[in-house]
Amino acid sequence: MSHYNFKKITVVPEAKDFIDIVLSRTQRKTPTVVHRQYRIGRIRTFYTRKIKFTQQNYHDKLSTILTEFPKLDDVHPFYADLMNVLYDRDHYKLALGQINTALHLIDNVSKEYVRLMKFSDSLYRCKQLKRAALGRMCTIMKRQSQTLKYLEEVRQHLSRLPSIDPNTRTLLLCGFPNVGKSSFINKMTKADVEVQPYAFTTKSLYVGHMDYRYLRWQVVDTPGILDHPLADMNTIEMQAITALAHLRAAILFLVDGSEQCGYSVKEQLSLFDSTRPLFANKPIILLINKIDVLRPEELAEDYQAKLKEYQDAGIPIWPVSTLTEEGLAEAKTDACDRLLAYRVDTKLRGKKGTTITERLHLAQPAPRDQKARPPCIPAAVAAKRQQREAMATAEEARTLRDEEVEAGEEWYLDLRREYNLRNDEERYDIMPEIIDGKNIADFIDEDIATRLDELEEEEGLRVEAGEYEEEQDPNEALTKQTRRQVAEVRRQRQLIRRKRIDKSSRNYPVAPRKLRIRQEAAEAAREAEYDDEDMDASDMSMIMDEEGIGRKRKRARSETPHAAKRGRDTSRTRVRSVSRSSSRAPRDVSGLSRTSDQTVAKKITKLGQRKFIRFGKAGESDRKITTKMPKHLFSGKRGMGKTDRR
Repeated sequence: MSHYNFKKITVVPEAKDFIDIVLSRTQRKTPTVVHRQYRIGRIRTFYTRKIKFTQQNYHDKLSTILTEFPKLDDVHPFYADLMNVLYDRDHYKLALGQINTALHLIDNVSKEYVRLMKFSDSLYRCKQLKRAALGRMCTIMKRQSQTLKYLEEVRQHLSRLPSIDPNTRTLLLCGFPNVGKSSFINKMTKADVEVQPYAFTTKSLYVGHMDYRYLRWQVVDTPGILDHPLADMNTIEMQAITALAHLRAAILFLVDGSEQCGYSVKEQLSLFDSTRPLFANKPIILLINKIDVLRPEELAEDYQAKLKEYQDAGIPIWPVSTLTEEGLAEAKTDACDRLLAYRVDTKLRGKKGTTITERLHLAQPAPRDQKARPPCIPAAVAAKRQQREAMATAEEARTLRDEEVEAGEEWYLDLRREYNLRNDEERYDIMPEIIDGKNIADFIDEDIATRLDELEEEEGLRVEAGEYEEEQDPNEALTKQTRRQVAEVRRQRQLIRRKRIDKSSRNYPVAPRKLRIRQEAAEAAREAEYDDEDMDASDMSMIMDEEGIGRKRKRARSETPHAAKRGRDTSRTRVRSVSRSSSRAPRDVSGLSRTSDQTVAKKITKLGQRKFIRFGKAGESDRKITTKMPKHLFSGKRGMGKTDRR
């Protein structure tokens, strides 16, 4: 990313708008009412505050302009020369200087009139001094009308400039107009530069971005350059010259071999020779474009000889075609690699190297005479080296990986094989395991295997005798029908118990006779259905024993009575609701015997609820004005100190 963001420069208003902004702000942010009955000190403070506030507003806005506009001495030389080409360095500096002068003049006017305000002895003279101070400030700003217009134009043009980073990896396209520079950048990047079949379609610098080797690259498209002296070049051409002079980039000079651009190959090569001083110490690549029309081999012999001279001078030449995309990838790769090598070489040759090689000094001793001094190797060391080499040649050394592949899953890492002991036979001896200062081997029973066999034999005899067989659950012998009957018996027992509890704690109105008859009929039908089904006497006795029916309850330590699930009986709640509905009237008609009275009561109820219903439907967007004209604002005469609302 570029270090300069010209798009954030604040808008520069015209002189008239500038004055309106400051004066309206002064009117809004300072007190507006003063009376001649006030003390003279209070009146002086009132008008002094207006003068200082106006001066501070002018000071802040003009300081913002001076701060945000770039200073030509502080920005990169590329941007400094580009602004010189586009806006004229002298005019730009003069405009900022005039703004700075206006700033100091306004400050001096404020100081002068604040000093004079101390000698005023009436409200009229204070007011006239204030008018004179603000008038002189506004006159100073009116004289800067042309300067403010010029700076606003510069700001708009700067905001439209592409964000070019002068220090990043850059590929710079240059050449005659209409040779295919814009088509090349459109193919290499995602930029969308206008392409037309006439010259000078590109009138300013355009930037595109691409990725190569996981790095971000910027490709700059420059306007076309004609082959004439530097003094005769216009503003459009000077932009390209500025980029060539100041950007550390790889130069891609495009030549139209087909001469469809309107210029001969001789003129294009002549431009290349005349601009080569700008390419000093930069990677240069010559691209022969439009080979789909004319191949480089088909050029005239003198042109081919000229290209041969360039190749001998170390300048690579790549034939490309932006139409068929032939050779574009190779040219891009070569240009990027050359630029990377150039940047690395520049850093290594710089004084501020960051690599380890530039922080170390390798001393190279100079020979003191011509006598040969070969390295001296002791005889014992040489003998061991020869022995080791002989063993390596006689038998190829096997690695642990080879053994692992041969053994497969049965292989394990034998660490004891590498033990360095005095006697190699002791490598695989059993090592004692010591815990709490005692050897574990001293506590191992030698007859433990025999005892284990005896225990296993005894356990087998117990299994054969059926000692571990589980007793059969009596409920497993029941059939599906018997289980259903058992469940019905349990339910009947719950109903009987519930009826007994209800009778003992009856505290609600008796159900109507029709409802009781209906319930009794349902119970009788259920009992008849139960009597029709057959049940074995042994099963029923087992159920009775299990449920504890027909015998006294006993509490044994070994037996735990089963907790019966309480079935939900809805008959009680239903009886209550039916009996209540038949005995009580609704609340809205209770106490009103006639239908007309009931209708009137309902209407009165709705009228009372209308206010709450209306408030319930109100949303956040509904305006609520409780009082149209507040009394404290529209009645009586305002007293002293009541003007702060204005």
